[in-house]
Amino acid sequence: MIIWINGAFGSGKTQTSFELHRRLKQSYVYDPEKLGFSMRSMIPKEIAKEDFQSYSLWREYNYSMLKYVAAEYKGVIIVPMTIVNPEYFEDIIGKLRTDGLHIQHYTLMASKHVLQKRLRSRAEGKSSWAAKQIDRCREGLADQIFKEHIDTDHMSIEEAAETIASKANLTLEPDTRGRFRKRADRLLVKLKHIRIC
Repeated sequence: MIIWINGAFGSGKTQTSFELHRRLKQSYVYDPEKLGFSMRSMIPKEIAKEDFQSYSLWREYNYSMLKYVAAEYKGVIIVPMTIVNPEYFEDIIGKLRTDGLHIQHYTLMASKHVLQKRLRSRAEGKSSWAAKQIDRCREGLADQIFKEHIDTDHMSIEEAAETIASKANLTLEPDTRGRFRKRADRLLVKLKHIRIC
């Protein structure tokens, strides 16, 4: 099974994905952004596109790689990735579904105010690239193709992960961590996913 967690930047995709990963015995977090940042470093600036998702090669590679990993790996594959363009959605998720793969897609929704607050907590102000995408993402992700929507304005990361697990009929391990350990785990995920572009 593949669980694709979509949402605007700051919606909690990565933290929710790693919370699921911690509490699912056999799971793997697959990060499509890694290829995007790698491609960005290998393409001359004169022909580079602003958004690496615009490269058909990025979509083709992630489709092929997810198909391969799903065929070989017997656990749950968790994919935290914002995809707002319906064509790009079909190029990866639609094709995988056509191939018969079991994909559960969830979009974490949040108000503009909450997204801005969450981005500020990771040192991204109003002029950051992620903050400038909020309106585009919120409008695009409201489309029916990006259902199932989960409103996270008043949800903790644990609650978002538990909601997804329940909808996907997955049983999570109990969370026995204390408050300090939870904060430390979240901070570690945040630090590992700081993007310097």
